[in-house]
Amino acid sequence: MIQRHAFPLQELQPDAPREVQLLSFIGQIFLQPFSLEDNLLALLTALTAGSGVGFNRAMLFLVEGRTLRGRWWLGPPTPEEACTIWEVLSTPGIGFVEIVDYNRALLERREGGLSHRVERLSYNLDEGRDTIPSLSARRREILHVRDADCEPLVDEGFRDVIGVREFLCIPLVSRDDVVGEIVVDNAFTGAPIEAPDIRLACLCGLIAGNYIYTSLLTKKMMDMEKLAALGEAGVFLLHQLRNPLTVIGGFADQLLDVKLSESKKRRNLTIIRKEIKRLERVIGKIGRLTRLNSGPVVSLDPKSMIEELLALPAIKVKGRGRHIRFECPPDLPDALGHRLDAAEAVRNVLDNALEAATWGGEVVIRCAGGPDRTVVISIADNGPGIAPGMRERLFEPFATSKKNGMGLGLAFVKRVMDIAGGRVEVESREGRGTEVRLMFRAGGKE
Repeated sequence: MIQRHAFPLQELQPDAPREVQLLSFIGQIFLQPFSLEDNLLALLTALTAGSGVGFNRAMLFLVEGRTLRGRWWLGPPTPEEACTIWEVLSTPGIGFVEIVDYNRALLERREGGLSHRVERLSYNLDEGRDTIPSLSARRREILHVRDADCEPLVDEGFRDVIGVREFLCIPLVSRDDVVGEIVVDNAFTGAPIEAPDIRLACLCGLIAGNYIYTSLLTKKMMDMEKLAALGEAGVFLLHQLRNPLTVIGGFADQLLDVKLSESKKRRNLTIIRKEIKRLERVIGKIGRLTRLNSGPVVSLDPKSMIEELLALPAIKVKGRGRHIRFECPPDLPDALGHRLDAAEAVRNVLDNALEAATWGGEVVIRCAGGPDRTVVISIADNGPGIAPGMRERLFEPFATSKKNGMGLGLAFVKRVMDIAGGRVEVESREGRGTEVRLMFRAGGKE
């Protein structure tokens, strides 16, 4: 016997144990296309949702340099509003996304909200004076504070802002350092903070610290990749521009010689014009790569688009000695894309296939409906295939195995598909050819 169960991720289960509710919240974070800030908000939501850990309020500090700076304070500002919020959030059918959206609006509210109070708080982590809340971050210790009104270690300004006698400080610890702190309390219910509450809150703190750490690490890696790409672009431009500029300079200098014959002047001017056009092609391709998304996404007829490409004189010339076969069913839905960019992307792939196909070989273009409401345009050749060392770099700008290639064609194709919400798939076997599949979102007829 087989029983099927869907993931219970959308609606909250008020009668489930708090541990299950918290894990449900955390599990859904991984399924949402959220930014780091959204994920931190989701974790604060898990701490304050009545069916999660259940604290009344959660305050977030982040480390900037060596300063612990107040960022957010999630929770209702008054007991009356607390009752209203809890009533709304306990409505049947309310789920994870709705609660996070509700709390985002609560954070963004400047009039009567809490966050503007905590934004004024900051503490130097290098100072010798240990006070709460910075003490928790400095020592990487969880601090459960009771009787805060008479505890000398509590910073006076912080005591005035938080306004409660009992609260919990949770440092957000990364692999190498502390990256922030969360402070939670039960200002409105007055419920004591007990050991199970602390254990669940610590779990949220560990996850939050990991999110911040991995986000900072990812940003550093992206910055390094950008610098590497910039260096590669510089080398590419130097290579592509130096030769024609050298030629132009040399032949221009000869034109200054009054003894140069008219025939040689015409020859020099012809060469100079040829090199200028070469420069224009290089600059045009780079400019095209950086100026995408021109115009709205519209419905495109794949059959008409490809037939227009096949009718171009340049494609006919490049296709000499090769057989082009085009297959397209009559009931194919339209594809969604930018009109000019989509056609240019298909042409780039077709150009590559015609260059790779052997003399007397075949290039096959097929249009078909794909999974998840997609329209697939596939272009296959019988060429030598892609070398293993190039497969991982296919879509990187300036990566090419062609002697005179620029390595911008497939980078352009990928950007076009990404912007239109589609994707590119490449399948290649050495000695047996390559197939490129452009998977557009399906649309209706215009």
